[in-house]
Amino acid sequence: MAAETSQTLDRGIRVLATLAGEPDGMTVTELGARLGVNRTVVYRLVSTLEQHALVRRGPQGRLQVGLGVLHLASAVQPVVRDLAVPVLRQLAETVGCTAHLTVADGDEALALAVVEPSWTDFHVAYRVGARHPLDQGAAGKAILLGRRGSEQGFVATQGELQSGAHGLSAPVRGVQGLEASVGIVTLGQPVDESVVAPRVVAAADEVARRLR
Repeated sequence: MAAETSQTLDRGIRVLATLAGEPDGMTVTELGARLGVNRTVVYRLVSTLEQHALVRRGPQGRLQVGLGVLHLASAVQPVVRDLAVPVLRQLAETVGCTAHLTVADGDEALALAVVEPSWTDFHVAYRVGARHPLDQGAAGKAILLGRRGSEQGFVATQGELQSGAHGLSAPVRGVQGLEASVGIVTLGQPVDESVVAPRVVAAADEVARRLR
């Protein structure tokens, strides 16, 4: 027997998911056409979501995801971090480099979790909360790989965010609502991609499995 569901709640979630994919916003008419429901229903859904700051009206009156979503997202971050840290710790200890989980936050890459290796004499100190543009550095570029649906497994960069730093990251794929990457960063000599890249990709896949 199929589980009972709430049609109104389902529609409200579909409103948020649809608006999340339209950064320029949508009109009520456009939203109704996309969802296949009439304007009256859309108005009721939007009005309710607006009361909870989950939907807002932009300068031209177009509907956009509201700032209330940020509060919900911030509550999820500790869960994501806790599930990812054991995987990052194993990666850092195995390759001897600082490992990190980075998520997309608007047009920036945000370091959500960082683990440094315990046995190396020198390693990169990478701060949780560090930000940089998505199109700079391996972590952000790996997120863009995942966003484009590219089959490329990883991205390696050199000196894009810090002189002498080498980064290698792989996208976390298949977790609905999450754009993220797992990667490592080191100083000095570049890492051996033939050895390190498969381990980073495997770590990204393991994080994805834990989050599904």
